[in-house]
Amino acid sequence: MLVVTRFLGRISVLCNMPEELLNNWQKKSAEHQKQYKQFLQRANKNTVLKQLPGLHEEAFSKIDCLQCANCCKKYSPRFKTPDIKRISRHLKMRESEFIDTYLKVDEEGDFVAKSAPCPFLGADNYCSIYEQRPSDCHRFPYTDEDVLIKRQQLTLKNSTFCPITYYVLEKLIVNKRENQ
Repeated sequence: MLVVTRFLGRISVLCNMPEELLNNWQKKSAEHQKQYKQFLQRANKNTVLKQLPGLHEEAFSKIDCLQCANCCKKYSPRFKTPDIKRISRHLKMRESEFIDTYLKVDEEGDFVAKSAPCPFLGADNYCSIYEQRPSDCHRFPYTDEDVLIKRQQLTLKNSTFCPITYYVLEKLIVNKRENQ
């Protein structure tokens, strides 16, 4: 089944995603924040962790990140020291030049992109440094690791702009109901 939806003013085609789950996902995510918070607080960590790899793969098989790129358009990853070294080397820049050109220090003391959208995001939603991207980008949206449970506020925030995080949370809750 093909589902067509309007997302950020663009027409997106998401294959094989159940229409009822996809329909108005951003609105549903906003409405389900309290439910997600309760689930994350009460969930059996081991039970959830066992489900994550499969749900992560399922979500990525149904949702095309290149049709969205909200993470790159609205938020910045942390650029850790190894990321800065690797990316600046790739761009043939001195680390200090890379930092001065692209980064700033946020409220938490982390290096983040100076601008949004990310300066490495192309008009086609492809990343110009994809193979060298920061580890936060590589790991995002953390739906296959314990960050989903350990950093609950981050998961809740991610569910409001990332359809993959939304999808995984919804499926976890459905699975919990079915197994009770």
